[in-house]
Amino acid sequence: MKEGAAALLLAAVSVSVPGVAGAQSMGDVFRKVNPAVVVIRAKGQDVEGPGGLTRFTETGSGVLVSADGKVMTAAHVVHAMDEIAVEFLGGETVPARVVNSEPAADLSLLKLERVPTGVSPAVMGDSDTVRVGDQVLVIGAPYGLSHSLSAGWISARWPANSVYRAMPLAEFLQTNATINTGNSGGPMFNMAGEVIGIVSHNISKSGGSEGLGFVVTMNTARRLLLERPSFWSGLDGRLISGPIAQILNLPQPTGYLVKSVAKGSAGDAVGLRGGAVLATIMGESLVVGGDIILKVQGVPVGEASDHRRVRDILQSIPPGGEFTMTILRLGRVVELKGRHP
Repeated sequence: MKEGAAALLLAAVSVSVPGVAGAQSMGDVFRKVNPAVVVIRAKGQDVEGPGGLTRFTETGSGVLVSADGKVMTAAHVVHAMDEIAVEFLGGETVPARVVNSEPAADLSLLKLERVPTGVSPAVMGDSDTVRVGDQVLVIGAPYGLSHSLSAGWISARWPANSVYRAMPLAEFLQTNATINTGNSGGPMFNMAGEVIGIVSHNISKSGGSEGLGFVVTMNTARRLLLERPSFWSGLDGRLISGPIAQILNLPQPTGYLVKSVAKGSAGDAVGLRGGAVLATIMGESLVVGGDIILKVQGVPVGEASDHRRVRDILQSIPPGGEFTMTILRLGRVVELKGRHP
């Protein structure tokens, strides 16, 4: 009788406690989420040598996150580009446009003209629950090889403004999963098949993957692209200060030298102009001849704290509301007026 009772108790425990047999394998997760992963092909312009402006193509990755056609990717893939096409599994390609973008976190949100039939969006996870040591998957198009899988673990977490001054708003997950050129903007998934981050870049001395990949957390992406969407300026350029600012005759210590302006962006609408000449100043190669932004709504352009102030001010402007921009153009200070898209 005792043996029979023990057997019944063991059977009851076995039924009530879920076993590990139901856990998804790496292959199961990949096949489940892969249709929501996309390849992004964008066209823009750059200045190279004495030839001046040239056209170029950028290839990156992304992930569909809503049934109405919203795609998350990295800002450096699409932010200053003129034309964007999104390719799904099977090769169907759909035109897209940038609707929100935050270079200070290397994040952009695209809107598709349409969503291919039968494609479902990926599930966005809670990146705050991610821990060092968790196993993860990265899917993207390294070197243009679409829908390639790499796997690894979370190596570290980095709070905002702790890794790169150029990306002060980005909270990063560090991973040893292989990340190469073309993976940028692609999704990182947990073993439940949820997106927990958007691939940004890796650190490498060789030019290839060395196990130091950085992925912007999904909670950062959700906040900056969906909950409080960032203004899309469409500008590519760099902050200048010190001797370079003096050589270019800035009337203030710092400014933003505009390299290029994406067609259809807020920067294009306000009338900003990019550069057309490549020059070496103080040993640095710069595209010059474009506008230099001095202030936005009266706030000087400069350090990370200024960026946050400018972002908050632009976010407070309602759609269609007017904003001002003070620039240095061909040696003259000019004020431009634009409208929030």
